[in-house]
Amino acid sequence: MSSNQKVISVFGSSSPRPGSADYEAAKTVGRLLAEAGFAVQTGGYSGIMSGASQGAGEAGGRVIGVTSAQIEQFRPTPPNQWVKEEIKRQTLRDRLLYLVDNCHGAIVMPGGIGTLSEMALLWSFVQTGELSPRPIITVGGLWQRTLAAFIDNNYIPPNHQELITTARTANEAVKKLVALLKS
Repeated sequence: MSSNQKVISVFGSSSPRPGSADYEAAKTVGRLLAEAGFAVQTGGYSGIMSGASQGAGEAGGRVIGVTSAQIEQFRPTPPNQWVKEEIKRQTLRDRLLYLVDNCHGAIVMPGGIGTLSEMALLWSFVQTGELSPRPIITVGGLWQRTLAAFIDNNYIPPNHQELITTARTANEAVKKLVALLKS
């Protein structure tokens, strides 16, 4: 990672299309992160990844796409047009580890199993000390409901629950991330 610019991973579904609420929220996240001086790093393909990349790119920000040869074997698709720096990994596992290991924080947009995996792995690595503490911000009701259903004080103590911060909107998520990185 570049020591002079903090890199924020943006996780989310590949499904949302331009114009949808989630795509537009991802664009807002990307734009706000770029305007705040962060590099935006995504999985490099469509949906939330494209939205965040577009928002950052249009704001003149640094856009990193971490792609996978394994993904492209079963779904031949190039990185989205906004990716300016591609980091190609051979396997999905390597891609996941790169996105989690090489960031100063993460914003987790709506998504499915892959997004859940990214969030859970980052949370676990921070919780166990595998990675240094860093902001993990979830956006929207999907993650608020998921975390509310999952978290049980018998299994996840409050200090580990506090490693995840929830936000209702893209604007709120970036504000919280900036505040946590400055504290």
